[in-house]
Amino acid sequence: MSPISDQGYGPDHESPFGYSLHHVQLAIAADSEDACRAFYVGLLGMTEIPKPPVLAARGGLWVRADTLEIHLGVEGDFRPARKAHPGIRVAALDELAERLTAGGVEVTWDDNFPGHRRFYAHDNSGNRLEFIQRDPSVPAEW
Repeated sequence: MSPISDQGYGPDHESPFGYSLHHVQLAIAADSEDACRAFYVGLLGMTEIPKPPVLAARGGLWVRADTLEIHLGVEGDFRPARKAHPGIRVAALDELAERLTAGGVEVTWDDNFPGHRRFYAHDNSGNRLEFIQRDPSVPAEW
C-alpha cells in the first residue's frame, strides 16, 4: 500500500518537476498596507519580509510564517476574492479561531471536507481565507 499523503488521502504523487508552493498572491486595494499589516502581522502573527526595491515601488507587502508566504499586491480595480482562496494548513486550528474571533474577525466553520476540520475567514480586504487541519479522530486511510 502506498503511504498516505500529508493531506490524509491517497498517495502523494511525485512529478518529474519537483513542484512546491513558493507563495500565494492576494490582491489588495491601494493604501491598505497598514490595515493588512494589522491583520496578517498583528492578528495572524506573520512576519513582514522586505520586497525587492523594484517590486516595493508598486506598493503591497509580503508576509511569511512557518512554510507559508503570502504576497499582498495592490490592484487598481480591486475586488476581494470571495470564492477563490488559499487553503492554509494550521497545526492549532481552535487556537487560531479563538484569536481571530477575539480580534473581531468572524470565522465560519465548515464540516463538509471529510477527515478535516476547517473554517473560513475574510482578511481586512475581504479576501476569503480557508484554515484547515487534519482531523486526528478520523483514520488517515479513509
